[in-house]
Amino acid sequence: MEAGKRKIAVIGGGAWGLALAAAAARAEGEVVLVSRRDPAGIPRGVKVIQGMKEAAQHARLVILATPSSVVRAVARDLGDHLDGSHYVIHGVRGLVHDEDDDELHTISDIIKEETPVRRTGALGGPALAQDILAGKPSVLVVGSRYPEVSEAAVAAFGSPSLRVYPTNDVKGLEWASALVGCLTIAVGYAQAMNTSAGLVAALISRAVGEASRIAAAAGGEEKTLLGLAGYGDLLASIAQAERPEVLVGQALARGLSPAEAAKAAELRVEALDLIPRVVRWSEHAGVRVPIFHALANGVVQGR
Repeated sequence: MEAGKRKIAVIGGGAWGLALAAAAARAEGEVVLVSRRDPAGIPRGVKVIQGMKEAAQHARLVILATPSSVVRAVARDLGDHLDGSHYVIHGVRGLVHDEDDDELHTISDIIKEETPVRRTGALGGPALAQDILAGKPSVLVVGSRYPEVSEAAVAAFGSPSLRVYPTNDVKGLEWASALVGCLTIAVGYAQAMNTSAGLVAALISRAVGEASRIAAAAGGEEKTLLGLAGYGDLLASIAQAERPEVLVGQALARGLSPAEAAKAAELRVEALDLIPRVVRWSEHAGVRVPIFHALANGVVQGR
């Protein structure tokens, strides 16, 4: 690879990790990908490595793209090799729940707890993994309190086929990404029940408004849910007939249990576990969430 290229390390060999690695390589970056397995279809210009130490030594900019269920362990391992000069940006659609309380922690919180890195950020918005991987025109949102982190993300991923919009509302972006996954299940369920287009539109509008109040109670900005990170992401998500959250919603509408619905989707759907936790968190925060209540009790639990 040519000298002088931007260096990026991506942690996670799933669909999202591969897509982000492909985007960085397309933007002429020198990209390494850390994966515990041998991913199929390695993007052109991406080198697969095994060790966190090598990734940290390779790049100042580290992209975390792992499931939220393992993100604490991965961050702890990665943290042994990072220092304050690194930037860590994650593309994880989820929140972390500790078993001993009802708190919901953002991935940025976990990164700061488990690593010495303080300059963090998050990726979200309406971009779809398969579109990014294929080089189709797409849009991402990067959230960070640090302008230099946002600038690094724009430089790392921006290309003629991928536009990256910055926001300083990283908290709102992270909650939006997680809540959109929950609402995608609800829309998939409604569509499978042959709900009219008008009622689906009403559901989407009211649900995004409800999600914006949740994000605001968590310390984000309501307006973030009303833009690319909320409405935009949800509209892109429900347009995918094969998206796991859509498939789960459809399976629940057929009367399958949550476990059976998750199996039908063939991929882990973090929103299934997150929905009842969001309801409990919202109750403690004093936020009225009738749609999330209905989603937890009537759709996921079938009551």
